[in-house]
Amino acid sequence: MHCPAARGELSGALLELFGRDPGDGRDPLPGAPAVAAADPYGEDVQLALHLCYELHYRGLPGVSDAWEWDPRALRLRAVLESAFLAALRADAPIGEGVDAALTELVTEPPDGEADGASSFLRDHGTWEQLREYAVHRSVYQLKEADPHAWAIPRLTGTAKAGLVAVEYDEFGAGRADRVHAALYAELMRDLDLDYSYGHYVDAVPAATLATGNLMSLFGLHRALRGCLVGHFATLECTSPPGSRRMVRAMERLGAGPAAVRFYAEHVSADAVHEQLVRRDVVGGLLREEPALAADVEFGITATQWLEGRFERRVTEAWRAGRSSLRRPLESAAEAGEPEAAGPVGAGAGPGRRGEAGAS
Repeated sequence: MHCPAARGELSGALLELFGRDPGDGRDPLPGAPAVAAADPYGEDVQLALHLCYELHYRGLPGVSDAWEWDPRALRLRAVLESAFLAALRADAPIGEGVDAALTELVTEPPDGEADGASSFLRDHGTWEQLREYAVHRSVYQLKEADPHAWAIPRLTGTAKAGLVAVEYDEFGAGRADRVHAALYAELMRDLDLDYSYGHYVDAVPAATLATGNLMSLFGLHRALRGCLVGHFATLECTSPPGSRRMVRAMERLGAGPAAVRFYAEHVSADAVHEQLVRRDVVGGLLREEPALAADVEFGITATQWLEGRFERRVTEAWRAGRSSLRRPLESAAEAGEPEAAGPVGAGAGPGRRGEAGAS
């Protein structure tokens, strides 16, 4: 495993900083003007954010853990987050309130009118496109549920209890082999993909990184706890139908039982989670803190907007006969088998979904 390659001035400067001794007091990082000149959804900004956030998860290969709370990295991260959040507030549609947003989440388009990646894979996708989609989703799925765990100490009462109940299922109900991240690692092995945590970051574009960065942004800031709950609700409510489409895609293309199992698990589990999240997590939070309603709604609309953007980029590439990734896929054998202690995925993390859902 290795650190991703730089995609511009911002990510390059961060990687240079992380390659130094944390005791080195120099600050080579670009300031606010460089961030303001960059595309907030572009490759450089999104990789830079990803690098900053990974310090709070499993860390980066060869990078000292001391960088996690280093003021230099945190200053740049704050400027990057401000630009990303401002762009999302400008671009995500303003809805008609939390209830309307939740209702829209569970309203499926008529059969044949859905145009996301899971619908494409179910009806037209190839084996290689299925593998590509698994690679995109691996950036989050191998740490599934981890970002939402940051909400636990920030909630109280019914909202806290409801979120913990869902997270308990996500983390395998006490069984390591049923942790959803581990199930996703099994899916990747079934598709002849490397299941090492972070292996495919270099392969995925900014649109993919942005979907993962959003939940880290919401999760790392107490002030955005309402947004994180909205994000959580979006994933849980959209998961069952998307996962059902993915089961059909896997079966049509002849994927193995572990690949089918991951999405089949989410069809049943998230149907229960949807009701629990709407009633207890969202409902409980807004009963305790009604002033957070606008944040919950923004969490929903921003998640939908970024997921829709990601889905369009992927399906447009497939319809044009192009790969949706930044580099061609290799087989797990070509990449070399990932090292794993214990069951597959024990050293991997989790992920989640958009139109194709899985939480």
